[in-house]
Amino acid sequence: MRLLILRVAVIAALFFGQPFQPEALAWHDKTHLSIAEAAGFDLWYSAAAPDVAKSKEMFSLVESPNHYYNNNANRKVTPEMVMAQVERYNRPGDDEGHLYGAIIGSVRDYMAMKKSGKYARYPLAFCAHYCGDLSMPLHNTPYDDFNKARHGINDGIIENSVRNNIGYIQRMMTQPSISSEADLADEIAAVAESARMLGLKIRKENRNMTVDETYTQVIRSASLFSAILAWTERQQAVVPVADRQAVTE
Repeated sequence: MRLLILRVAVIAALFFGQPFQPEALAWHDKTHLSIAEAAGFDLWYSAAAPDVAKSKEMFSLVESPNHYYNNNANRKVTPEMVMAQVERYNRPGDDEGHLYGAIIGSVRDYMAMKKSGKYARYPLAFCAHYCGDLSMPLHNTPYDDFNKARHGINDGIIENSVRNNIGYIQRMMTQPSISSEADLADEIAAVAESARMLGLKIRKENRNMTVDETYTQVIRSASLFSAILAWTERQQAVVPVADRQAVTE
């Protein structure tokens, strides 16, 4: 059955003219949920939903590239690189991925839906997941033989302990200050670069992450997402003058 599914995925990718990359998850579900809960997200239990969505073939071509950036040129991650990916959010066929732009794209979706009066929390569930993916070293480095062989193991380094250590993650968090998209791009670049450097280190040493290294990365994700939540809440509280006049008239 698994072989049949793989063949169908390959055929679908070829049919749509898209380069095919086998499925590569980031942290396992409990780790994603714990990052979101530690950050204070009320819908923390939805943080694994983006992986559920991309498990369906019809959604995978659009959703999967939002979860990684292979950085095939092995370049230092910069805010400019982050912003250059934003327009690729939800674009199928981007084999190298656009994780960094997906974080900003999901925040923009939230703000646009909130402004229109729609229920807007679901884009933040995607954002929570992307922020989790961001700190995973093998989602910031080329999808080579090392990545393929080690990916599953490194996804689950703390999966069996993390739900019992949310308090520890919270105590170790340091929330950055975000008040603009430029600030957000800076923070995304910082977390991504830390993950990329760790990815290069474990590749050079031909090993998996340690538990301590994994918690350090997860704490970075939770800190970033907590700052995003704080920023979006402040933005939500700011009502434009024109809107205030419309309400009072």
